[in-house]
Amino acid sequence: MSTPHESVFRHLQFYVTAPYPCSYLPGRMARSEVVAPAHLVDAGLYDRLIEQGFRRSGLFIYRPACQTCKACVPIRVDARRFVRNRTQDKLWRRMNAQLQVRLGPLHWDEAHFRLYLRYQQVRHRGSGMDEDDPAQYTQFLLNSQVRSSLVEFHDPDGILRMVAIMDRLDQGLSAVYTFYDPDAHGSLGTYAILWQLEYCRQRRQPWLYLGYWIAQSPKMAYKAGFHPHQILQDGRWITPGPSH
Repeated sequence: MSTPHESVFRHLQFYVTAPYPCSYLPGRMARSEVVAPAHLVDAGLYDRLIEQGFRRSGLFIYRPACQTCKACVPIRVDARRFVRNRTQDKLWRRMNAQLQVRLGPLHWDEAHFRLYLRYQQVRHRGSGMDEDDPAQYTQFLLNSQVRSSLVEFHDPDGILRMVAIMDRLDQGLSAVYTFYDPDAHGSLGTYAILWQLEYCRQRRQPWLYLGYWIAQSPKMAYKAGFHPHQILQDGRWITPGPSH
């Protein structure tokens, strides 16, 4: 007998979008495979889709479906076996002494939105996201039908320095999106990943899903710097060789 999740899974449909400019590799066009109807995807189905290389953006769940390009590779870090290298450990200790962490549900906060805009305007100027209004921000980051959380990172003076959105899975976490003070010193984005790995470890969960690793993109190549990790190839999660 099939489980309720399996029964609903058979009612999902998968649509491929029209081509659009790739956000990571200049001059290329991208396409995505999107799950519909989105309202049928609960936490259990979402776990299964993550295992198959899908990601979430608001209520949309998608994965790359480019015909001639396979640059986007799903990647996950083994949180139970992860060991920080010297640089990561130094960053971890310094940031732990400087930042105070608050974990809670997704919610609107004007300070979050202002920080998000500053981050986009400095780090992703001209992307279109640097002109997002509150409704677009809410649709992108605060709409979710799965088990999502928002993590705030404040300095000792109470100033908001970083916000991370993550989805809780049966087997770990999916790092959805992180934005931070673009003028702050230190590698805040790297620290957010280290914090989520530690959160997985404390919960005795094995995997932190980091979305897509793109070796040719400086914005995404850093994800392979967390070891050990696995990548999804031909429907199977494998441990890559030393070249990765």
